[in-house]
Parts: sequence; structure tokens; C-alpha cells
Amino acid sequence: MSEDLEIVNLTKSKLREHIEDNTFWKSGLAPMAKSKAIWLLSNNRIEEEDFCGVLAMEKDEMVAFIYMFPDFINMHDQPAKKVYWMIDWWVAKRYKDTVLGTYIYDYSVKLTQNQVVIKSYTENIQEFYDKRPFSVIASRLRHTLFFSLDRSMLLGRFPFLKPVKFLMDIMDGITGKLVRFVNRRKLGTNTAALTYEFINELDNDTWNFIKPLCKNDLILKTKDYVNWQLSNTQYLQVPTNHKRPYSNLQPGISDNIHIHNLKIIKDNSVIGFLSYIINYNEFNVKYFLVEDPINYDVCVDVLMENLLKSKRNFIFTDDTELSDNLNKRYLSVFTHKVIKKGIAHNDTKFDYDSVTLFNRDGHFY
Repeated sequence: MSEDLEIVNLTKSKLREHIEDNTFWKSGLAPMAKSKAIWLLSNNRIEEEDFCGVLAMEKDEMVAFIYMFPDFINMHDQPAKKVYWMIDWWVAKRYKDTVLGTYIYDYSVKLTQNQVVIKSYTENIQEFYDKRPFSVIASRLRHTLFFSLDRSMLLGRFPFLKPVKFLMDIMDGITGKLVRFVNRRKLGTNTAALTYEFINELDNDTWNFIKPLCKNDLILKTKDYVNWQLSNTQYLQVPTNHKRPYSNLQPGISDNIHIHNLKIIKDNSVIGFLSYIINYNEFNVKYFLVEDPINYDVCVDVLMENLLKSKRNFIFTDDTELSDNLNKRYLSVFTHKVIKKGIAHNDTKFDYDSVTLFNRDGHFY
């Protein structure tokens, strides 16, 4: 490896300095969008000397990055336990076959004193974690529901179709319109008796609805925390995306990226809460909360109504009940399911059985 390599600890205070100096956002590849970095600073759970990441720099170029930051495990009646989410682990292509990736990973874990939680990881690094003191704390299915013949999906499964990509785009458009037509008919007037209040920030009424439904979440929920998690300040819509001076690893900039938060109201009472991210063709569900099971179907109808209005082509969710309900009551082209495992370092001790890793936990995209 190069003698010019430098490992940089990215604490909250250092991140603030880098934002003020515009260190990473002049050109080339940045660890995250500047909007995402500014959003991190507003998290009052992160103290000034807590770590938000570790970088390997070669002169002025980033060649490796670990994205992480602290959070609080829900310990119920006991004081909350600080852990670090390890969200992303990236190494530049020219360093893939060196020890840099392993070194920066192990270095980052030591910085946190082994207090590490990982929501999910790709199957190709299963062997890596098998050799380290990590244990599975939760397994779940990640569902991707497709509502058109998505070109990227088809090319991934059938690479020989690349020469006719233009025909696939035509088929994709036709299929998407047909599926939306069928689902509009299925939706009908199911939501006619409801009203929606779209919000940028939780009021007391909304928080009082959310709080008891999150009492067994892995991560301790407070009103301030959920407001931070759902804030649109982390995203930046850029109409002329190709003119940006830099690119970034973490999502946060797009010509169409936005989070929508709404409470679902029936007879002047809140019956559900929905939060989802739109990013290009993606409809990514962040929160789907329903208090009374009798209202579950109609709240799913609200989600479908928002999907139809957005004209997105696929939904991401780790909520199996929600995915099954959508597939049972509405038309989709295909549902892809993959097992995702949440793991924690063996020195990160808490009662795994008293809390549940939900879709909304560690969902910082």
C-alpha cells in the first residue's frame, strides 16, 4: 500500500470542521452528501467526540470509508445503552485485494470499544463475519415488490436482453400503466372516509400515537429522535444532477428524492402513521404504524394510494405483514425476497429477546 495513506477519525466535531471548510465536496467522491452530513450534526444523541466514521485518505482522495454513528438501545426501565451502527463499509477498487479493508474495519470496531450493531450485510462477506465475534440478533425478510417490468431487474436475471433495452423500456412503461390501472380499480373508494395530514415535524398528537407502538423497538424512540430520523434536511433535490461537482457514497442527493410523512385520520382520530422515501423509481417504506388491527387494511390502502399517486415502480420494505397484505389485495408483477440478518459484536450485550429489530430501526437512508 501507498506510504501516503492516512487514517482519519471522523468525529462529530471534525465533521463540523469539514463541512465549514467544504473538505469533501469540491470534487471527486465524498463519503456522503453534504446535506446528510449537516443532518448528522443535528442529532443530539451524537456527542462532539463520538465517531461518525473512519476514512482512509491517499493525499486528497478517499480510498476507504466506514460509516457509523452512535444510537441508544431500548433497555426499557434501565438507562439506554450506547451502541454504534456500522452502516457502510467501502474500499476503492484498487485496494480491494489489500489488507486496507480489513484493517479499517477492525480499527473502527476498536474505536467503539466493540459496541457495534449491523442491521444487515451482503452475503458475499458472510465468511468475514464468521471469523469474527459477531452474533445474529435478528433475521428478517427484505421484500421488493415490483409493479412494472423493471429493466434493471430483467437485465440482472437475463443479461442476454441488453441489446434490446429500448424494447424493455417500452414494455416497462406499458406494464406499469396496466398495473396502476388494475390497482386503481382495486383501491376504488376504500379511502374515501379518511383524511391525511402531511407533516414535516411531529406534533404531540402524532407522537402520542407513535410512542406506544414503538415501545419494543430495538432503538429507543423519543419525539426528538423520530423528528430527526424523518427530517427532509438529510435529502437534497438537484434538478440538474449531472452538473454536481462531486459524487457521494451515501444516498442523499437526487433529481427526485424526498421523504413524505403523514398521519391517517378517521372520524377526527389518528388511526395510522406512514413515512416513505421517494428516490427515482423507488418507494421505500420507513414507518408503517397501525394501532387497531381493524384499520390495518385501510391503512394499506392509503399506502397504495400514495404509491399510485407517485407512479413509482417498486416498493422496499422489511415488513412481511405489509408485503403479504399488498400482494394479497393488489396486483404486482414480481416480489423478490432475501433474508437479512442483524448482528452485534459479542461484547455488545443487551437483552435481544425483549426488543425487536424493526424496519424503522437503523433505517437512515
